[in-house]
Amino acid sequence: MTDDTAPKNAGSSDQPQHAPTAHPPVAEGRVGVLLVNLGTPEAPTTSAVRTYLREFLSDTRIVDLPRALWLPVLYGFILNIRPAATAQNYKKIWREESNESPLRYYTRAQAENLATHFDDVTVEWAMRYGTPSISEKLNALKAAGCTRILVIPLYPQYSATTTASVTDAVFDAVKAMRWQPAIRIAPAFHDAGAYISGLAETTRQHFTKIGWQPDRIVLSFHGLPQRYFEAGDPYYCHCAKTARLLREKMGWSEEFAPLAFQSKFGREKWLEPAADETIKELAENGAKNIAVIMPGFVADCIETLEEIDIAARETFLSAGGEKFTAVPCLNDTPEMNTLLADIARRETAGWV
Repeated sequence: MTDDTAPKNAGSSDQPQHAPTAHPPVAEGRVGVLLVNLGTPEAPTTSAVRTYLREFLSDTRIVDLPRALWLPVLYGFILNIRPAATAQNYKKIWREESNESPLRYYTRAQAENLATHFDDVTVEWAMRYGTPSISEKLNALKAAGCTRILVIPLYPQYSATTTASVTDAVFDAVKAMRWQPAIRIAPAFHDAGAYISGLAETTRQHFTKIGWQPDRIVLSFHGLPQRYFEAGDPYYCHCAKTARLLREKMGWSEEFAPLAFQSKFGREKWLEPAADETIKELAENGAKNIAVIMPGFVADCIETLEEIDIAARETFLSAGGEKFTAVPCLNDTPEMNTLLADIARRETAGWV
């Protein structure tokens, strides 16, 4: 006996089940997956960076200060000073062959690779800030007949400043829809086996490629104001667990591979120790060859390529170090593809 109430298989046609003969075509019944990363300027120019930073730094999840205090600082100072310098940093890492940032390039590649695992799932990608927007891609998936959509925030460690902001944008977009799709949000994957194994394997491959082993390794994660942690954000704990699991996988001690935090902004106290200070101290204390791994990022971006591979390298060498390497993120590697496929299969259970 057939259960007429069961959801239509995602690979079925766009025509609703048991529709009258003359019923017009209706796009429905498919499953969609939307990968979401942070965002990127459209170009390495002052104006494009200003547009991007305006949206990014206006998000109350990113800066939760009272608007009466924050907006005058943002519009009166930051957006007039910071974009020019940031644009110059983007120029150092911009992919000229495709005229886009590395983050955009790798996010698109991750979505394309994930799509090869499914015959009956539509995979898209979006940026929390900038384009393509979450709203644009959710509407595109809905127009393609996706009535069930899984959103995968590409942040291994949960934070209100990242994962929660993606969730906010998803449901803001859904609120505007009269016919809303079913939505699932994938959880953080900071301790997922495929994630830890992927970090370990890409690190081994990188050391083989460069032909030398580091004296010390720094595990650098994006920073967060200390008060966010004190308010209950689990980000620090997720970072610490990722670091511990990776050390166990690689056979490293905490002294050999310390945890650090990068990208501090503003004057308030942030999570410590700071990555730039840690890297400088390692050189001053006699470490000649170091590596930096950035497990909080699944795609290389300005924070990994400019802040670490360029600026932190200069800091280390200037302080007496001799060899420095930044281990690439998972990017579009087979390990990343396996990780995303595992997440997608698990979180679409019952749909696909």
